[in-house]
Amino acid sequence: MAEIVAGEGGLQKVRVSTSAAEADIYLHGAQVTSWRPAGAEEVIFLSKQSRFEDGKAIRGGIPICFPWFRAKADNAQAPAHGFVRTKAWQVDSLEQEQDSAVVTMSTESDDGTRRWWPHEFRLVHRITVGAELKLELIAMNTGSTAFHFEEALHTYHRVADAEKVRVSGLDGVTFLDNVDANREKVQGGDVILTQPTDNAYLNTESALELVDPMMHRRIQIAKANSRSTVVWNPWESGARALADLGDDEWRQFTCVEASNIVSCGVTLAPGEQHTITAKISVGA
Repeated sequence: MAEIVAGEGGLQKVRVSTSAAEADIYLHGAQVTSWRPAGAEEVIFLSKQSRFEDGKAIRGGIPICFPWFRAKADNAQAPAHGFVRTKAWQVDSLEQEQDSAVVTMSTESDDGTRRWWPHEFRLVHRITVGAELKLELIAMNTGSTAFHFEEALHTYHRVADAEKVRVSGLDGVTFLDNVDANREKVQGGDVILTQPTDNAYLNTESALELVDPMMHRRIQIAKANSRSTVVWNPWESGARALADLGDDEWRQFTCVEASNIVSCGVTLAPGEQHTITAKISVGA
């Protein structure tokens, strides 16, 4: 059901193949880069320009953002979205649950992470690959002082045309518009993309649906212990500024992310742990 094989750029990945689904998960960042339920098309977008190199983020898939989101507030030199998405994780276990495969990976604080963030931690990413894709990110405080962090499962959902999709489930939710100086706004109706979009929806734990009429499918996104949701697409202008994204590839994805960012960040006391969960499924 699951084996560790060589992936792009010589980086190792876990290849999963079950009767219910197929998936690829790189040890680099513990990052899912493909998930295809049986009888369905690919659900996860991966850029053809993506770099597969040590120290570089993979463009697409489901990067893990931790322990901050976007730029680090007090250090512009720190890596965007934290340091674990460019870190080599280890495989703790490969297990079978009926027709699903469960891949568990982990990483922890070391000299490289302490350069940017002084706290002691352990992260476990438990990925269940089946007819549903379930992601569980467990953060543990292994040090002697409390710490505060942000996190996101930065999912690039593959779509036929970003201009034609809509995201339902956020009507009436307050959000910060990062394209418009983080002004606070309220969502009216479904989210429909018409321009560069980088919205952080706050204090919402509701399930969402990404409706793609051109692919004749609905991607359902449920989450737990996640109090914010990010919707992002760089649009044409933003795509041109990203070296690892094709100029026209912005049309092929819409990011809808379970997260805990800005005012919804998490504080952990020594010995405590926190689990954020996202479940992705596909319907007609």
